Amino acid sequence: MTILYILGILVVVIVLLLIIALFLPDGYFIEKSAIIKKPCAYVMDKVADFHNYILWNPWQQKGDKSKSDITGLSKRPGHKYSWKGSKRGTGSLTLRDIDEHHLNFDLEFISPVRTIARDNWLFEDWGSDETKVTWQNFGALPYPMGRLKGYMFHKNLDRQFSEGLRNLKKLCEK
Repeated sequence: MTILYILGILVVVIVLLLIIALFLPDGYFIEKSAIIKKPCAYVMDKVADFHNYILWNPWQQKGDKSKSDITGLSKRPGHKYSWKGSKRGTGSLTLRDIDEHHLNFDLEFISPVRTIARDNWLFEDWGSDETKVTWQNFGALPYPMGRLKGYMFHKNLDRQFSEGLRNLKKLCEK
């Protein structure tokens, strides 16, 4: 009888979590900005060329002994950064579009969870030889676990984007 009682409670909890997940957002959007005391073209180069990107991105700094590969021509559509690591999982970031003030990337995670997101950057002239950099990322939160973890995922991304922009600012202004 005790086992049936425990199983009943477990089923109720699972059903409640599934119902709650139905009403949670099915996607996320994050945006962070920073002012960097360097011209737009200089700052944009640190993001558009993956050889520079790996010097400041917050995930590269985590000490994960990951294997990475950079392919394609720097600052051209198709330029790609791929990684495989124990902490960061497996994925890739591919430059989709570029113009004098925008970079648009396709972000694909293969593991630990398969998902696709967009990573967009805006570079605006801001004062004398300063750049306002805006980093955006958005994607889907799969039902049910992605939605249930959405708040923590957004909170972690918010922290990591702030760290990444600080790293980028430090790299550009040194």
